Amino acid sequence: MPSPFPPSLCLDLRAPESHLVGVRLRYQPSRRQLRFALPAWTPGSYLIRDYVRQLEGLVIEQAGVEHQPRRVGPSQWELVLPGLEPLEIRYSILATELTVRTCHLDGDHGFLALAAVALELEGERWSPHRLVLELPPGWRPFVPLPADPEGTWTARDFDQLVDTPVEVGPHPCHSFSVAGVPHRWVSWGRTLAGNDPVEEDARWLADVEQVCLACCRLMGVERPAADHYLFVLHLNADGYGGLEHDTSTVLQYGRRRLARPDGRRKLLQLVAHEYLHQWNVRRLRPAELTPYSYGQAVVIPTLWFAEGITSYVDQLLPFSAGLGSLDGLLEDLGADLSRYLLTPGRAVQSLRQSGEEAWVKLYRADAHSPNNQISYYLKGAVLALVLDLHLRRHGSGLPAVLRHLWQRLGRVGRGYREADLIEAFAAGAPDLATLLPAWLDGVEDPPLAEHLADVGLSLESRRSETVWLGWQLQGRPEGLTVQRVVRDSPAQRAGLTVGDELLALNGWRLRQSEDLKAVLASVDPGAPLQVLYVRDGQVRSADLQPGPPAVEAWSLRIDPGAEPAAEARRQRWLALECP
Repeated sequence: MPSPFPPSLCLDLRAPESHLVGVRLRYQPSRRQLRFALPAWTPGSYLIRDYVRQLEGLVIEQAGVEHQPRRVGPSQWELVLPGLEPLEIRYSILATELTVRTCHLDGDHGFLALAAVALELEGERWSPHRLVLELPPGWRPFVPLPADPEGTWTARDFDQLVDTPVEVGPHPCHSFSVAGVPHRWVSWGRTLAGNDPVEEDARWLADVEQVCLACCRLMGVERPAADHYLFVLHLNADGYGGLEHDTSTVLQYGRRRLARPDGRRKLLQLVAHEYLHQWNVRRLRPAELTPYSYGQAVVIPTLWFAEGITSYVDQLLPFSAGLGSLDGLLEDLGADLSRYLLTPGRAVQSLRQSGEEAWVKLYRADAHSPNNQISYYLKGAVLALVLDLHLRRHGSGLPAVLRHLWQRLGRVGRGYREADLIEAFAAGAPDLATLLPAWLDGVEDPPLAEHLADVGLSLESRRSETVWLGWQLQGRPEGLTVQRVVRDSPAQRAGLTVGDELLALNGWRLRQSEDLKAVLASVDPGAPLQVLYVRDGQVRSADLQPGPPAVEAWSLRIDPGAEPAAEARRQRWLALECP
């Protein structure tokens, strides 16, 4: 039975120099057996993060007496209370990690992912939760919840509380609307010119609005799913990423990245990706996440749809809104296809396995991961492209599938299973009832070239100028170090591995990449090479038999020999229009 006095979470951020968030959780228990837990992960980021690492000083006070709860799990506690008087749980959270899914507090700002802060009280999951913030002078709160008259906020339940990112600081706030729905944009961090990014770019909010409207059109609706929306941008040295919420998103982007020629275009694509998630993922949600289980990993076989579909259309959405050039779009699509085709792991891990293993592989990637893994973001986007073009052969398209699933499942809050997705795709193209499961379970490439030809496009390869060795090197002060070894490559057959420090090739000292290029340019193609290297403090040598020049990149090109009808199909496709 929920408490008649709902939980109140008070967060004290008045000592930002300490990087500590003081937490006071007050409520009146309805039973003496008290159990509570801190979430181990946050929705949208599929990794057990053990937020409890940052928790310290836990104590419970009731009727003036302090009690120490008994730990029953890494992030779970319990206590038998002496009575049912109101109590206060106090603790601190160390906030030193600036990502979209963790907490950061310093003299400039504070950001809180509340999954890393708020305790879940047993029996109170569906009770309203009050949020109170205590801030330094001059700081403002930016919270995607309607404010109460007294300057606090109330979440309808624990899920909504955890889904509420909190940004605080002396930042400017910019307001705009999308189809009559109020939106806010808040930025922390400055551009390389030292400006607020919105104030520096007079067109920014108008372009964001157009991207948001393009998302609405894609889903076949007139207005956003949320009745208010908050964008939070962390502009830091060189970050990239985002996390979706029901009525907000938190974006991280590098100021150096923004200054590049394609930086603005890429940021608009990130905006499109996270904004579309208010439909696909947040409301049109895998059944395995209905409801969320905050204490453990949940296998989700349909992440190819949740993230892959979104990753595919995030590049098309700004273009369909009239932003950007065709050359830029083809460059971005081609870069993703190139990255996919140059990842050996696509022949090892299926797309379904990639989603099921997200908790233990994708979010824990290392230097060996490209050899045995493929991202469900990346291959999911490639499959989405093929599915979209395949559906168009049958007079349908991916937008029609998304709209059908939204109306049938997402709008009414029903979680989907993989069978629901296959049924929806097969409704547009009956042969997908058998093709789609095979593409999900197989490790062969989906038929890219033939579907790209439908819209007058082709893939063009570029080979390296020198022999193929199958390694990637990193320049360091001490010299060249092996950063990656491609599976079944000459470097792997020679026994080289990640971390080896290269000393010489064919007797010539290697200190930088230019030294390597000079040696390779002087040897006969196919002639064996002798490499001298250091591993674990021991100097070693190996014979390296190079291979012929290999493909090092793919690009997407308009086929000048394509039939005239292909151009019309391409225009409808890139505009996200169904036939």
